Amino acid sequence: MPGSATRYLLSFDQGTTSSRAIIFSEDGRILASGQYEFTQHFPQPGWVEHEPQEIWNTTLTAARDALQLAGLQAADIAVAGITNQRETTLVWDRHSGEPVYNAIVWQDRRTASFCQQLKQDDAQLEERIAGKTGLLLDPYFSATKLAWILDHVDGVRERAERGELVFGTVDTYLLWQMTAGREHLTDATNASRTMLFNIHDQCWDEELLALFRIPPSMLPEVRDSAADFGVMTADLLGAEIPLGGVAGDQQAALIGQACFHPGMAKSTYGTGCFMIVNTGDNIVRSANRLLTTIAYRTEGKPVYAVEGSIFMAGATIQWIRDGLQLIRSACETEPLAQETGYENPVYMVPAFTGLGAPYWDPQARGAILGLSRDTGIKEIVTAGLQAVCYQTRDLIEAMQQDGIRPAELRVDGGMVVNTWLVQFLADILGLPITCPAVTETTALGAAFLAGLQAGIYHSFSDVEGLWQHDRAYQPQLSSEQRERLYAGWLEAVQRVRSSS
Repeated sequence: MPGSATRYLLSFDQGTTSSRAIIFSEDGRILASGQYEFTQHFPQPGWVEHEPQEIWNTTLTAARDALQLAGLQAADIAVAGITNQRETTLVWDRHSGEPVYNAIVWQDRRTASFCQQLKQDDAQLEERIAGKTGLLLDPYFSATKLAWILDHVDGVRERAERGELVFGTVDTYLLWQMTAGREHLTDATNASRTMLFNIHDQCWDEELLALFRIPPSMLPEVRDSAADFGVMTADLLGAEIPLGGVAGDQQAALIGQACFHPGMAKSTYGTGCFMIVNTGDNIVRSANRLLTTIAYRTEGKPVYAVEGSIFMAGATIQWIRDGLQLIRSACETEPLAQETGYENPVYMVPAFTGLGAPYWDPQARGAILGLSRDTGIKEIVTAGLQAVCYQTRDLIEAMQQDGIRPAELRVDGGMVVNTWLVQFLADILGLPITCPAVTETTALGAAFLAGLQAGIYHSFSDVEGLWQHDRAYQPQLSSEQRERLYAGWLEAVQRVRSSS
């Protein structure tokens, strides 16, 4: 276990709507954090982009703020880790670091027709892709986004084929910036979300690279999630800092929630909602359109997981706040929901960028159903909260059909401060829900990985001993009421399906 002399860990948590940096003590307590939101670009309906330099600038500024607030110098940091929005795709110049295009965000659906055409051209292709990668043929993943940049930005394919350009997900881009271009690396969890990585053989897949016409020279080297990722240069924060851990945000949250044993599950409620169940060394192929993914990899040994992805969770409340301007702050949603109650005749299906698991319908679009003359702000806000829970129930139902039934669900993310939401979640799932003492589990997971690499922790057992629960919720709803409310949701979803 950790020794008596305190060592500090810096975690870079680069998310979809903001960049954060959090400093942890070795016992997992938060000392200080910095956070900056950045611009969301929507050039066309269904398109979502970020400006790469803004991602980097906000990440670096957040780290400087965290150090200042903690009263620490960079030299006080033993090691740093990175966790990031996954699937978001960047291409930049190998020498100058200049991006050739904005980052295409995981939510972006511009390649939906391309995916559909591939399926029509080869009816067996999606099955082959799933067999190799654990993923579905969908715009969500990096491969078709990268292919789009190569084929639609002038001169980029030629430059890539000459070896002048490199590809990376956000972790790779940040590592490149932090190490002044010395390191072009990713970890196994992020690689497993590109639709180009063979999760059985643990390598980039030649057939898939050929299918999407991607030059292999563009790809980063894949390392364990706890590994040597280089050193952050001294000019950035004032001293060199070793980089020892990298994981995609949802896998990092699984680690931060100490879900190290098969059958343990966590669900994170941030911009989207992502539920992951640890399946150990067993690669479970879902029959219900869930994803098989790498939970983490250490000492060359992958641990696998099954995941369900919901595109709109906190982003739904953000839309209610910024798009509809029905509320000024997310903290207003809890009293409105308490006033409305469970028996809300309004259903919101937030398919703004299509539907994720288990539907995988990129052409579906959002709707608010059940409106009447007496519908007001509180009913619409409550429907937005309930939609998050109903979508989680969709994932639980799919997992149960695959033979996976967690005994409890550990939850985290910004939305779980809403106690009404978490209680409704327990009620609609019929499962006990546990909130951790430290809710910043994504950042914590990256810190734990970095600490493992640095020798601060000797094993996942050390980490497991640091996890503490804060509050638990038990289901209180009758089975009849639970099923009736959920049936209304299923009917609403059917109304927005593109194939219905």
